[in-house]
Amino acid sequence: MTESVQRESAVLVHFTLKLEDGSTAESTRANGKPALFRLGDSSLSAALEQALLGSKVGEKRNFTLAPEDAFGSISPDLIQYFSRRDFIDAGEPEVGAIMLFSGMGGSEMPGVIREVSGDSITVDFNHPLAGHRVQFDVEVLEIDPVLEANDANSVG
Repeated sequence: MTESVQRESAVLVHFTLKLEDGSTAESTRANGKPALFRLGDSSLSAALEQALLGSKVGEKRNFTLAPEDAFGSISPDLIQYFSRRDFIDAGEPEVGAIMLFSGMGGSEMPGVIREVSGDSITVDFNHPLAGHRVQFDVEVLEIDPVLEANDANSVG
């Protein structure tokens, strides 16, 4: 087991994400289920990985990342307009609702209904935290944890 977080480490962490107004956007502590991340697999931003490097088990770190270093800036290209006809099967869309949309190749993408105006419905496919400075409170629970043998990815 590695003593500190390295560039290719898997880390089991509890984290809380807060917005500039102090409100909590997400917390693994709320449901008591820590998150497992692997550095170097492109699931985390380079700035977030950099902030975790060198952490030791039991260590708590608190840092703030700018939008471009956290969940990205808001991209106008990810705001799309649909006709009410497109929602016939899904029912009446409500502002603020998150809906799944079929993307290219059959993948599903979540979108937030931003506006319903007459026959036009505005859907935002940006990450909900895009454009926000985010404060991270992270506690490292384990580094390179031993995963259970019955993991779905294991070959038996």
